[in-house]
Amino acid sequence: MPDVQSMVLEFVNKLRKRKIEGSQATARCTVELLRSVISHHRVPHHANQASALIDAVKAVGAQLVAANPVELAVGNVVRRVLHIIREEDLSLATAAVAGLDLLDASDDDEDVNGKGIGYTAMSAAVVAAAARSTLRPPSLQTLLEGTPESATVPYTSSSGADSESKSKSADKSSITRKLKHDVIEGVNQLIHEIAGCHEQIAEQAIEHIHQNEVILTLGSSRTVLEFLCAAKEKKRSFRVFVAEGAPRYQGHLLAKELVARGLQTTVITDSAVFAMISRVNMVIIGAHAVMANGGVIGPVGVNMAALAAKKHAVPFVVLAGSHKLCPLYPHNPEVLLNELRSPSELLDFGEFSDCLDFGSGSGSPLLQVVNPTFDYVPPSLVSLFITDTGGHIPSYMYRLIADYYSADDLVM
Repeated sequence: MPDVQSMVLEFVNKLRKRKIEGSQATARCTVELLRSVISHHRVPHHANQASALIDAVKAVGAQLVAANPVELAVGNVVRRVLHIIREEDLSLATAAVAGLDLLDASDDDEDVNGKGIGYTAMSAAVVAAAARSTLRPPSLQTLLEGTPESATVPYTSSSGADSESKSKSADKSSITRKLKHDVIEGVNQLIHEIAGCHEQIAEQAIEHIHQNEVILTLGSSRTVLEFLCAAKEKKRSFRVFVAEGAPRYQGHLLAKELVARGLQTTVITDSAVFAMISRVNMVIIGAHAVMANGGVIGPVGVNMAALAAKKHAVPFVVLAGSHKLCPLYPHNPEVLLNELRSPSELLDFGEFSDCLDFGSGSGSPLLQVVNPTFDYVPPSLVSLFITDTGGHIPSYMYRLIADYYSADDLVM
């Protein structure tokens, strides 16, 4: 697939050069690319199409993740697509087994022992239970749903072997044709979900922002912007404190947009967060990523705001679309929590050129500049997560994340 391969290489270059900014834009472009990969992928008739699609998506996903490892939304949506393939394959396999069960039941009406009915019905349960066990870690419910070994032994009569083989062959051909169509439909739904996440989160604003409250936020986030404006549209009157988010000063951009939408806004320095937090009723921030333990990766300085909120018993609320929910933990070796930006955002090299000269024969400059992009907030400092599926406490995030991903896809 030369055209698709060129699309992959072009998108990889964009990720490496950081030409796509924002988790939502990156996630949407990634899913659209994977949809093209799936639609153009050709699988031999004798091969397992689900496995072939999974291998193809994993191969492309590994390139995308390596191109920009700090943008965790890329890996998140790749795993979501893999989960969709596994779920659709399981659904079709279960439906096929159930269809064979109905055929056997109609053919064996005169069989008083009902052996065919018992075997095929049990086969459906075995297939579903086995597939569920591969899609998620074992739980007590999975263990209780286990099937006795004696029930997994098939009962096959010699006279019906040929017809059963033909039926299975026809079913396999039908499943192969239908799988890709169902997977692409699932991917389209994922694209629609990512595109509408801001609106879904903003609809919940009226439940959390009340009259005459003071809200503190940091940096610039479209999710936060739409959330606050949605509360304003519902005739809620409140004031917003915006920490400027040095050194990129993204808070200035958010403050301008809030004022343009008619919200009372006050810009404060990042160092003034502790001084102003006693006047604040709630801290609302946007997340770069939400980890499996409920920890948050956000703009640099957000950990300071979380500590200030904890000290003064102010609720710390995190807004995040489902594409930002990451199934990995902060201690996983493949997780890159931060990246360093150019020192030129902090210092003018012309003014500090003399300080950058190498000192005594140590071989290192006397002045070093560190400019991190993100902060990590532990789950103990977070009061509530608001996603496009509703509000959740940090201890529930691992269960919410488990619904979106398969255990086999955590490491690509």
